[in-house]
Amino acid sequence: MSSKFSPAWFLRGPHAQTIWGRLARPRRLVPLRREALETPDGDELLIDHLDGGAAAASAAGGRERPPLHFLLLHGLEGSSYSVYMQGVLAEVQRRGHLATAINFRSCARDPNNLARMIPNRRPRFYHSGDTGDFDFVLRTLAAREPQTRFVAFGASLGGNVLLKWLGEHPGQTLLAAAATLSVPYDLAAGATHLEQTKAGRLYLASFLRTLKRKASRPDIAPLIDIERVMASRTFYEFDEYATAPLHGFAGADDYYTKSSSLGFLDRITTPALALNAEDDPFLPADVLPRAKAAASASVDFRTTSEGGHVGFIGGRAPWRCEYWAEELAVRWLIEVAG
Repeated sequence: MSSKFSPAWFLRGPHAQTIWGRLARPRRLVPLRREALETPDGDELLIDHLDGGAAAASAAGGRERPPLHFLLLHGLEGSSYSVYMQGVLAEVQRRGHLATAINFRSCARDPNNLARMIPNRRPRFYHSGDTGDFDFVLRTLAAREPQTRFVAFGASLGGNVLLKWLGEHPGQTLLAAAATLSVPYDLAAGATHLEQTKAGRLYLASFLRTLKRKASRPDIAPLIDIERVMASRTFYEFDEYATAPLHGFAGADDYYTKSSSLGFLDRITTPALALNAEDDPFLPADVLPRAKAAASASVDFRTTSEGGHVGFIGGRAPWRCEYWAEELAVRWLIEVAG
């Protein structure tokens, strides 16, 4: 695989790169084993394990060291069945390693009906700076497998969570390395940017549709100003009236300030790959230079001119696409941690 990204000739432009996978890729590439973890606050966290199987055992046959265990974090309103998560899981399996995909609260899909999201128990869901559940899963699995080397991958919101956690835990030894893709870094700037273009407003409307459905749950609606939440047309409005009050923030500005990974990049001591495209339609142009300038020497900060948001699709034909960033992230993590 090339170390430089070249977009497929039939998928030029940020929106084609961003949307293609969601429309054309399969959502069931690998078999997963679901586990329900009881969280310290009495909720249920659904995680999906890739155990390896025969293909992984065969790929691992000539390797001297035991397999790595990958932890995967999805993006906003994603799940373990998001196409990019399945792509990374398939690449991990191909290379003979193990993986666990974490479904953020309220995001897990019913394996028998992927159109159905499974609600969590408590009157809350998840947010871009919620590192507690990742920390809980990592420590739970590390206690079970004390000899295993763990690495992590996070896309978009999940990447923001991962980088923030690394910055909160300088010097940590639970994760050997981490890789992120299309992280927004500055949540306030990203939220504003999506309001400013027609395409951005279309992405925004799609996310708000499912977020509002979750906010209207009978156990959540009485805790927030549901009329203002349902009338929200921007992330700022939704976060001001739903995300912030449900998760202990003073308001949207407080949430963005405390949750943006930009403020934690300088504290990271773990090897971390941060991969972004300059044409990402979810990011204003000034965010990537600011993030790169803020990042510690432990962060391998890479940008490409094209790739969209969690896209980076190459290949010679629509039926022979190559998912460059996913392959790069898995390969980088194996090389650094293995």
